[in-house]
Amino acid sequence: MRSTVAVLGAGAWGTTVAKVIAEKGNDVVIWCYETDTAEEINKNHTNSRFLPGVTLPENLKAQNDIEKTADGREYIILALPSLFLLNTMKLLLAVPSIREGQSAIGVITKGFLETSKGPRLILETLEDYLPGFYRKSLVYIAGPSHAEEVSRGKITGLIAASESAKNSIRFRYLLKNPRLLVFASLDVRGVQIAAAVKNVIAIAFGIMDALKTGGGARPDPGVGDMFGDGTESLLLAAGLNEIQALGMIMGATHPETFSSISGVGDLDVTCRSVFGRNRRFGREIIEKNILAPFKNLDDLISRIGEIGYLPEGVAATRYVKILSEKYKLKMPISIGLYHILNKEIKPVEFLYGFLTEMA
Repeated sequence: MRSTVAVLGAGAWGTTVAKVIAEKGNDVVIWCYETDTAEEINKNHTNSRFLPGVTLPENLKAQNDIEKTADGREYIILALPSLFLLNTMKLLLAVPSIREGQSAIGVITKGFLETSKGPRLILETLEDYLPGFYRKSLVYIAGPSHAEEVSRGKITGLIAASESAKNSIRFRYLLKNPRLLVFASLDVRGVQIAAAVKNVIAIAFGIMDALKTGGGARPDPGVGDMFGDGTESLLLAAGLNEIQALGMIMGATHPETFSSISGVGDLDVTCRSVFGRNRRFGREIIEKNILAPFKNLDDLISRIGEIGYLPEGVAATRYVKILSEKYKLKMPISIGLYHILNKEIKPVEFLYGFLTEMA
């Protein structure tokens, strides 16, 4: 049966998800912040700014008016960066079909949201703003995926997590196709935390990877000799322990979430794939001295647009530090990265000190 779907956010991942759903014959509209992007999608069936080299189906349409895009749609998928998600959500409260609870809402944004109560998970924050119809019914979708691959039909797996088993299954069937495998989960908190914190670990991984492969100017010409493939796996495994520790103390319901595709699977691809923006950012800390123009982490976050792409792990690093202090958790990789981004310590000093002190 044909469904009506709105995807809010025309970045690479939002465009890819809209493409996948439209290719199944559904009526899909994507909301674009940029007027020229909407015009290009409608006229040329491409999104060269965010998803170059990919042809979009003709039944995928674009809009610049968010209320017209969302109103009356059976499904709404939020695909905006975490830094902009909450303000956009507030705009949706004026949409009649949302006020009446008529649209099922899914979220593919990764990260935490900054609120007056401190950093919070995305779904619980959105529930505070949405009408009561939506409590415990939102769906969070994540997994080891890259837009560059999914948009080109590479076999990929995702998790659709919700406290509503019915809605989890609805989004599963909306998204899945022979090359996109979608699994249902009830562990909403665990899947969200894994999706957010893996970006933090991926930045640290990128730093190590650049040092290992000889990128950038290094204070010690032999420093890269300390790091190998096994060292990177050591960092990845220690990072997974941090993700699981935070996830369990924040209410994850299934420990196996962290050994599934939403845990170790998503962490592995984010750390190792050439498409990973957070890995890229970590590498460019070494290769391009990308932190040089910024005073500290707060300055970096406020001017993140100057990077030219959006590594979600930058903001997540600040939030993870706050949460680790709140729950009295030892998270040495995440906290070490915080000090690197805050320009309090050099990357080589941290990585060497962390790894040698593990034993």
